[in-house]
Amino acid sequence: MDCVFCKIAAGEIPSEAIYEDENLIAFNDLDPQAPIHFLVIPKKHITSLATLDEGDSALISQIMLTIAKLAKEKGLEGYRVVTNIGEEGGQSVPHLHFHVLGGRSFNWPPG
Repeated sequence: MDCVFCKIAAGEIPSEAIYEDENLIAFNDLDPQAPIHFLVIPKKHITSLATLDEGDSALISQIMLTIAKLAKEKGLEGYRVVTNIGEEGGQSVPHLHFHVLGGRSFNWPPG
């Protein structure tokens, strides 16, 4: 598979990992859009939220709990969690990933 996030998860492409366990990895974004901007991805290849099935519920729960833990460790009181779904939704890498952005104020609606 030629998925950049699968290669990062497998250690084939280096990343600034801030967390890793058997199911997921979190790393700093190469093009940060906020003072704190990291990604959390499952090691298992899942294209997007649109392709989840019931068997992925524990993994998604683990991702959300890890996001909360990492945000707290980084001292974030408020932050934004974003996942894009499909090309029209702005997804540029077809592997489920969550952007966690913090350290500045955000507007609504987003761009």
